[in-house]
Amino acid sequence: MSTIGQAMIINGAVLIAVLEADLGPHRKIGKLRILRPLLMTAAIVPLFLKSPATHGSGLALELAAVVAGLMVGLLAMTFTTVYAGPTTGKPVSRAGFAYAALWIVVIGARAAFSYGSEHWFARRLGRWMADHQVTPEALTDALLLMAVAMTLTRTIGLATRAATVARRPRSGGATPPTALPSGQPPE
Repeated sequence: MSTIGQAMIINGAVLIAVLEADLGPHRKIGKLRILRPLLMTAAIVPLFLKSPATHGSGLALELAAVVAGLMVGLLAMTFTTVYAGPTTGKPVSRAGFAYAALWIVVIGARAAFSYGSEHWFARRLGRWMADHQVTPEALTDALLLMAVAMTLTRTIGLATRAATVARRPRSGGATPPTALPSGQPPE
């Protein structure tokens, strides 16, 4: 499979899994919701991550991609509210338009870069890679590691918040917060 094909599969899998799991009100946070992205990561990484760079510019690029993924995952968590469900009192979440827009923009930019690297700016990118001694594998691995870091950061953040909500004593009727970080009232 081509490098661009691999990148598009990873981009599509991450976007579909995250949006399907997180969009909407009162999304149950159970074991499957936490384990699914971890299992997806465990399946994707060995398939696509063949030989990560261990030194030089390739390693720096991969580390920068991990940091970028962590930052995007943390930003995504600012658009997610975790609270005790109104009927069960168990942890649930709500994510809306801002959350979806962030993931769509980031994954769209990744897909555009992948496509552009072969069709729009292949020569300039090749020159940059040669000048900085970055292999095509290191570039592909960096994109994969960014996706993994985004997903894992979001998943760990969700699990941590859910554990905090689960430990709180339930008082009377558990209600969702009055407003989300994006300013939207909960449904």
